[in-house]
Amino acid sequence: MKTFRTKKTMLLSALLLGALSVGTNFGSLPTASAAAGTAQAQAATPFQEEKLDMTNKWDKVFPESKNVSHEKVTFHNRYGITLAADVYKPKNAAKDAKLAAIAVSGPFGAVKEQSSGLYAQTMAERGFLTLAFDPSFTGESGGNVRDVASLDINTEDFSAAVDYLSNREDVDPDRIGIIGICGWGGIALNDAAMDTRVKATVATTMYDMHRVSANGYFDANDSEGDRYAAKKALNDQRTIDYKNGTYKKAGGVIDPLPEDAPQFVKDYHAYYKEKRGYHARSVNSNDGWNQTSALSLINTPILAYADEIRTPVLVIHGENAHSRYFSEAAYKKLTSGKYAENKKLLIVPGASHTDLYDTDKIPFDKITSFFEENLK
Repeated sequence: MKTFRTKKTMLLSALLLGALSVGTNFGSLPTASAAAGTAQAQAATPFQEEKLDMTNKWDKVFPESKNVSHEKVTFHNRYGITLAADVYKPKNAAKDAKLAAIAVSGPFGAVKEQSSGLYAQTMAERGFLTLAFDPSFTGESGGNVRDVASLDINTEDFSAAVDYLSNREDVDPDRIGIIGICGWGGIALNDAAMDTRVKATVATTMYDMHRVSANGYFDANDSEGDRYAAKKALNDQRTIDYKNGTYKKAGGVIDPLPEDAPQFVKDYHAYYKEKRGYHARSVNSNDGWNQTSALSLINTPILAYADEIRTPVLVIHGENAHSRYFSEAAYKKLTSGKYAENKKLLIVPGASHTDLYDTDKIPFDKITSFFEENLK
């Protein structure tokens, strides 16, 4: 009887997955020939990417390198969103060379013209083909509703970047890595746990956006009651947003700064709101995320399977960063299983959270040697 029930359960599971995969119900499951015909029809219609309005001028917050070529490109994720990106390539690369490649994104609320572009250009100077991209719904990327965050869709954005890189003639698809900065550090780990094509991952000055959204900073609001109150307010806002036909913004980095602002808030202001890092398309530099995006962040854990990442991971954080506990917790998770040996934690002496956005405290030599070793 037990064997029969097990087989029955497996059969039901198979039927359910089959029904979901072809978008039908149990009463109208297609025949094998019909399913094959549907697949052929889908294959015959290539995905049409949205035409994005992208600038051709150099509008980064960092100077352009003379040793790297630069081009604007687009690619799409499996949700049908077209993403905007900058490709950086070393000018001294051999004409027919297939290069190791790195996709870069972050910080959370930034655009590719800020930190991710700086990381990408610098790593291209060091011999890699790199791709800095705007996440879905932000910057120059597509998505009808603007400034929405989703840990599921944003993880997919990284895999979509790997899709694109894997199909470039100048990239070796077996030598692709990713770099996630700030909130995108946690998202990079989430993608590495899912995407077996990612051969090496760097998470730098990372946030776990699920943890900070669900528990508050330093886990100060880690209770069912606090979470319920937050969800109640956010769902009330959903009702108001739908009625108004608009989405209330969370506000971005606070400006002007109150006198009693914590140091890390002052650090964010110094980057996002001042000449050093301000960008007109940056979520954090302006009005912030759609407020109700926090509902998704609260309800979507991202590091559940981090201990199952088989490929090498380098976690980097500043010694004095308020967010250091995120990286230390992630590293503990990464090294809790049988794949601990190729995981590394690097604490940068004297560095704050935003020092690893754009200052000379970014350990580019360590990042370079990590990728050279693991993207052979």
